[in-house]
Amino acid sequence: MHWIWLIVAGLFEVVWAATLKKTEGFTRLGPSLITLAAIVASMYFLSVALKHLPASTGYAVWVGIGAVGTAIAGIIFLGEPRSALRLISIGLIVAGVIGLRLADPG
Repeated sequence: MHWIWLIVAGLFEVVWAATLKKTEGFTRLGPSLITLAAIVASMYFLSVALKHLPASTGYAVWVGIGAVGTAIAGIIFLGEPRSALRLISIGLIVAGVIGLRLADPG
């Protein structure tokens, strides 16, 4: 179950990272509230997951989920470039996250 909480935490990280730009420096109320709520939720679920996972593994996987998810959200929703090098780099992050998961016996 701790891996599920870590994935949930990572998904909330994607939400806050993707909506952060829409806050325009926290000057827009709606996006700012969504971003802040997602930050709190992400931290909460990360802390729940880290009760049972090594901090180094949990944190790295959380960051990886957030980085990959945010990069994909940027490509899909924000019109950011989708070059071959960018997609390969995203794939390398995914491979690293999978490797960390496989290295953890829990």
